[in-house]
Amino acid sequence: MLRVLKQYFPIRNILFFLSEGLFIFGSVFLSALLLTNSASFLFDLILFLKIFLITVICQICLYYNDLYDFEIASSIPEVSIRLLQALGVTSIALAIIYFFLPVAIIDQKVFILSVLFLLVFIIGWRIGYIWILNKGFFNESIIILGSTPLAFDIINTINNTIDCGYNVALLIPDSDKDDIDEAIAAKPTIDCNRESFCSIALGMGAKKVVVALKEKRGAFPTKELLNCRTEGLEVLEGSTFYEMLTGKLLVTKINPSWLIFSEGFKKTRLKTFVKRVEDIIISSIMLILLSPLLLLTTILIKLTSKGPVFFSQDRVGQNQKEYMMHKFRSMIEDAEKQTGPVWAQTDDNRITRVGKIIRKFRIDELPQLWDVLMGKMSMVGPRPERKYFTDELEKQIPYYTERFKVKPGLTGWAQVSYDYGATVEDAIEKLNYDLFYIKNLSITMDLVIIIRTVKTVLFGRGAR
Repeated sequence: MLRVLKQYFPIRNILFFLSEGLFIFGSVFLSALLLTNSASFLFDLILFLKIFLITVICQICLYYNDLYDFEIASSIPEVSIRLLQALGVTSIALAIIYFFLPVAIIDQKVFILSVLFLLVFIIGWRIGYIWILNKGFFNESIIILGSTPLAFDIINTINNTIDCGYNVALLIPDSDKDDIDEAIAAKPTIDCNRESFCSIALGMGAKKVVVALKEKRGAFPTKELLNCRTEGLEVLEGSTFYEMLTGKLLVTKINPSWLIFSEGFKKTRLKTFVKRVEDIIISSIMLILLSPLLLLTTILIKLTSKGPVFFSQDRVGQNQKEYMMHKFRSMIEDAEKQTGPVWAQTDDNRITRVGKIIRKFRIDELPQLWDVLMGKMSMVGPRPERKYFTDELEKQIPYYTERFKVKPGLTGWAQVSYDYGATVEDAIEKLNYDLFYIKNLSITMDLVIIIRTVKTVLFGRGAR
């Protein structure tokens, strides 16, 4: 397993990405080899750079077409359709690059033959890889100690995630009397013997022991866990493993002591300063580059509906201080006059015609770039919510106030990981992601979230 941004990813997934890059590079290279009479191009650095450019653009398009999400692209028809779409977008992107940078142009015949090779190689390569994932080859075996809801969440996540890289080899419930769901009990072996599970785990080739017990006092198997540790097995607390597995916390199932003693929540002056510089630079550049779009949106809103162009509303920011957040108005004037404060719903009849478009592609959020520039918000952080809602959510959701430890963001880990939410259950799920972000905050993670936000915006996902 490879740890990236506090999450563990199977090394095979990293190798898959790199190998596919080699396939793309090799397809273009092979096309050039077949269509070029001279072998002198083998030492042509410019040609290698041209092929590398094609490889990078192609893999970016594969990513933005969800071809690295094996929960989506796991069947031959789906892979084929998305691959054709990705190659089409790659062609358009390269055409734009070639228009401004003619020196990067590669021979048209070479490019066409490369596309044919790519269709064969990538589809074949992916069919083989998906077969490997389904068979569970090279999965890391773990044992789970306990039969708590957390333990079952871990098992369900592993069972339902084709490329998580883990296999539950053994489940040891808290007691014989525990009710084990049949869907969960079908895969792991059930064994209640805590006196010898270390030798059983070693015999099964397990690498990790995940502890998710109901009650640790008195019945905690200290001796066996110590034996596992000294035998070379990694022993992990259940909430820690779930965090690494999913990229989120479980606020309804974690203990305060775990939050207190776990890693993360590190704040330094340097990190705060760099994040502020990041906010100023990115928001300034975006305001300048997007100024034509901002102007066009202003005109369309003014021409198509009554009311002001901008919509200002109170939000709760860092340290629970209220501030006024700005958006393009996407609803009719006085939208909450009859209903009072409510979350937007699917097909909400208060949304205007222009509003549907600007909400779908998050254009209505762009005025918040000014709030970022002024320091009220950050580019990345938990999305700001109204005090009317936060007062209620604080009463119902544990650890909800912890999301106010950082500035609210124009985008966030919850926004790129979870669709729009309009219920308390959705707020809980978003808090799971927000706390993971706050706990593991870094500039690198901010950049990853911004890149994923571009993907979310381009495809208009999760908007209402």
